[in-house]
Amino acid sequence: MQETIAALATPPGEGALAVIRMSGPGALVVADTVFRAAKSPTAMEERQVAFGRIIDSHGEVIDEVLLTVFRNPRSYTGEDLVEISGHGGSLVASRVLAAALEAGARMARPGEFTERAFLNGKLDLTQAEAVMDLISAGTPRAARAATAQLEGRLGQEIQALRGELLECVAHLEAFIDFPEEGIDPESGVALRRRMQRIAERLANLLATADKGRLLREGITLALCGAPNAGKSSLLNRLLGAERAIVNEAPGTTRDTIEEKASLGGYPFRVIDTAGLRETVDAVEQEGVRRARHAAEQADLRIHLVDASLLSDAATIPAPLFDDEILVYNKRDLLADRATLPGGIVISCRTGEGIDSLIQTIISKVTGHSKGKKGDKGVHGETAQDGAAINARHQDCLKRASLSLGAAMDLLGAGDPPELVAVELRSALGAVGEVVGEAGTEEILGKIFSSFCIGK
Repeated sequence: MQETIAALATPPGEGALAVIRMSGPGALVVADTVFRAAKSPTAMEERQVAFGRIIDSHGEVIDEVLLTVFRNPRSYTGEDLVEISGHGGSLVASRVLAAALEAGARMARPGEFTERAFLNGKLDLTQAEAVMDLISAGTPRAARAATAQLEGRLGQEIQALRGELLECVAHLEAFIDFPEEGIDPESGVALRRRMQRIAERLANLLATADKGRLLREGITLALCGAPNAGKSSLLNRLLGAERAIVNEAPGTTRDTIEEKASLGGYPFRVIDTAGLRETVDAVEQEGVRRARHAAEQADLRIHLVDASLLSDAATIPAPLFDDEILVYNKRDLLADRATLPGGIVISCRTGEGIDSLIQTIISKVTGHSKGKKGDKGVHGETAQDGAAINARHQDCLKRASLSLGAAMDLLGAGDPPELVAVELRSALGAVGEVVGEAGTEEILGKIFSSFCIGK
């Protein structure tokens, strides 16, 4: 019989409420032991809430709480589940949890509640992963993508692909059973056409990997340039707050300043670096060294130039780094030049050109063209976001794509159907790993170990 687990489901520390969650075949029995009210938990109806007191093994009242019963299989985990909502506070919550553990439950491992939901068929593996994505989402766009995956959109697409691959395997089985017949040209063409459609769908899913990485991990953006180019002013503009000190004196920023920002609905880590110039000041030299190191480690670099100091409007400044975005600042100080060569013209003082810069940054990291319909400027975002695959999904789908490609090559060369079927089964297994149809204990352990305890 599976053990009954318990854990604190809310963050530790002081707060209005603390929730202790229990799940397993003995959850109601444990609740009966520690909860005192007009009706015992085992006698309560499903999803009924009761007010009562939690007591320890000596009969001492620990807290006054609300207790909710969720009976299997209509619970988050698919097991009997009890949630105890008590007063927030490290001491009282830990005492309630200790009482549950003393009554027969054991401490849950990280992610064990969601792991049980997966094992009991309440979620597929992509939905289980989406739970943690939703918890850790840093922007509304990331939250929407996690919600789409939690609703099963990715899982449904994967199951549809598995169904298509199964039909291809079944198609081949007929020829394997009657080898003397071989695969006639017409059937071979139809089978290859179906496999090509599957390959295209795999490619479409793989194309969302970069978007998924951006939504889950964010991207580092370094602001670089000479002193007084306006890097700190640009940081403040992107954040929408006065985070960095802005002063006309060169060398005001002597160390890197890093802040999180939501640009176009994507999470970014924006780094304001020291001005890049030759200097004899030891402190500033260290700042310049750190600035170059931060820029080299960043995913994206903006080279900011003071446009008001350009002597020749037709000369493009020498690049500081490979693959940088050239940005001319202080447009408000230019008398008659609306554009400058090779870059984007902005004014950190007035905000002119900032939206265009943001669109350029987003298009750079997503590969989408600038000015896409639905864009809403610096902090806006499009209304619709589908689920995007993560690194584990990408690995599975790449293996599936390679096996499917090999199957198509074998089919085209007229090789025996047994060889084609071997590759198709490999593709089928790799696709199944995405939703956990072929998941191993090692894969599950790696996924759920990253969850917080209580989820």
